[in-house]
Amino acid sequence: MEKLIDLPKILDTRGNLTFLENLSQIPFEIKRVFWTYDVPGGETRGGHAFKTQQEIIIALSGSFDVVITDKSGAKKVYHLNRSYKGLYLPALTWRHTENFSTNSLSLHISSENFSENDYIRDYEQYRKM
Repeated sequence: MEKLIDLPKILDTRGNLTFLENLSQIPFEIKRVFWTYDVPGGETRGGHAFKTQQEIIIALSGSFDVVITDKSGAKKVYHLNRSYKGLYLPALTWRHTENFSTNSLSLHISSENFSENDYIRDYEQYRKM
């Protein structure tokens, strides 16, 4: 099940610092990292699930919503707006991101290298799994 992860936050008057370490804060070996930015107002990203990939999403700058939809159609919204909070998404979690603030930057940390075969892009197919 998805869950928010508190990342380490080292406070300093000169500016704060947060870090990630494999298998410490991240419950999987990191194989890929990517980020999304310059998302136009009103746009959404995602709209899929992964068969095997696990992911953590962090709002490095600005804010956005991650919407999780279960197989019954029920939705849960996580508003990400702190760089020391990560949203863990296990495999087989249907999600999309929306409501991006100006200059938002979302960091995605993945357990697998990119493979189009790992994507489930049809919600009805997802529901039947």
